[in-house]
Amino acid sequence: MRVMVIVKATADSEAGVMPSTELLEAMGKYNEELVNAGIMLAGEGLQPSSKGARVRFAGKERAVVDGPFAETKELIAGFWLWQVKSMEEAIEWVKRCPNPMQGVSEIEIRRVFETEDFAEQDPTGEIREAEERLRERLEGKV
Repeated sequence: MRVMVIVKATADSEAGVMPSTELLEAMGKYNEELVNAGIMLAGEGLQPSSKGARVRFAGKERAVVDGPFAETKELIAGFWLWQVKSMEEAIEWVKRCPNPMQGVSEIEIRRVFETEDFAEQDPTGEIREAEERLRERLEGKV
C-alpha cells in the first residue's frame, strides 16, 4: 500500500528558518535508507505558506487566497510518498526518522486511495481503466 508521510509545519518552518547542515545530512542518510529499502517513491520539503496560495471553491465560484496561512498546526512543511506492506511498517520507518524540526515536531501518516478502493462507485471499471491509462502516461509507459 502507498502512504503519504506528512511533516507538519512549525513556527520556524513557516518563518523560513532553514534546516541545519547536520539535519540535512541526517535526512539525506535517512532518505538513502528509504530508497535502498524500496520504500520511498517521492519526497520533498515545502516552502513556507507565505510563498503559496489556496484556491477556495464554492459551487462554480473560485477565490484565491494568498499565504501566509494562520493556523501553523494545519500546515505541512514536507512529505514523502512511500510504498509499504502495512501501516505498522510505515510507523516503524517514521520512528527511525531524524526529528525534522528543532524542538517538538509531528509527522502524520495517511494511506493513499488506490483505484480498487473505488470499485463500488465504478461497477463497469471504466473510470479505473481511464485512471490506469493516465498513470501509465505519467510513468512514461505510453
